[in-house]
Amino acid sequence: MSGFKLAIDGPAGSGKSTISAMIAHRLGWTHIDTGAMYRAVTLKALELGLDLNDESSYRFLESTFIHYDNDRIFINDRDVTEAIRSQAVTLNVSLVSSFSYVRQQLVHLQKQAAKEGNIVMDGRDIGTVVLPQANLKIFLTANVEERAKRRHKENLQKGKNASITTLIEEIETRDKKDSTRMVSPLKKADDAITIDTTNLSIDQVVDKIVDLTRSEGE
Repeated sequence: MSGFKLAIDGPAGSGKSTISAMIAHRLGWTHIDTGAMYRAVTLKALELGLDLNDESSYRFLESTFIHYDNDRIFINDRDVTEAIRSQAVTLNVSLVSSFSYVRQQLVHLQKQAAKEGNIVMDGRDIGTVVLPQANLKIFLTANVEERAKRRHKENLQKGKNASITTLIEEIETRDKKDSTRMVSPLKKADDAITIDTTNLSIDQVVDKIVDLTRSEGE
């Protein structure tokens, strides 16, 4: 495995995907949003009308290629970057990502994608499972109210509307599911650096992580 590997983990709404994309752009590196990959699996399962509670339903992954190209995510040759952000996907992705078979298939794809080059990868188990030997591990966090406000702002920009209260409930539910699942739970790696983004702007967080990355690279 060659190149610098930057692992960024954190709960829903901590800003990890946006921040990771900005870091990758600034450094000229490749960004891989693993959460989007699980969303893609969820979208495909919903479209196929499968029983989401049946782990054997996800065998379609054996003949499905989920991948990134220029910061867009694809299922085979289909761009699903916008489709994976639907409410139905959001409500079911925790369930889908809890299955050992699904995680095994996607972790394999993620490890393969990170083999060569300088990589910024974000998710919930990057520093602990996917890239345990990453050069730098960051764990982003923020209080639930701030995370809900960020989601609300994102939704409004996309023409969607949901109350802050509803979003807080959804995020708390997602946190519980992600942190208590049996396989690869959301967990801070022992050697990760925690950054609380509650009172920081996106640019401030990006600056901080870029500085840490450059220091580690030297």
